[in-house]
Amino acid sequence: VQLQASGGGLVQAGGSLRLSCAASGRTISSYAMGWFRQAPGKEREFVAAFSWSGDNTYIADSVKGRFTISRDNAKNTVYLQMNSLKPEDTAVYYCAASAYTLSRRSTTEVDYWGQGTLVTVSS
Repeated sequence: VQLQASGGGLVQAGGSLRLSCAASGRTISSYAMGWFRQAPGKEREFVAAFSWSGDNTYIADSVKGRFTISRDNAKNTVYLQMNSLKPEDTAVYYCAASAYTLSRRSTTEVDYWGQGTLVTVSS
């Protein structure tokens, strides 16, 4: 599967952005889909994901209540709605797919990565 992330940009603190991850080659229902991010000088970290079945979601504590993951199977696309953005949310956001699970919220579970989209939140 190929993953194409988009929707990043520059936004002021308190603002919102919606990231999109368009998949091609395979249907997203074949994978556990999710988002990770990597801030400058830091390790890549988990943000949000669906279970393989798509019935459950996992959200990092740092974004809980502000970020929402969703999907449109007909468009083969996963979204990340980001509200109440903070400067500490500044990072490159990566779409991810696992053939098994993202429940442990680890980069080691990821089988496919998108190219990343930069989100910059100004104070």
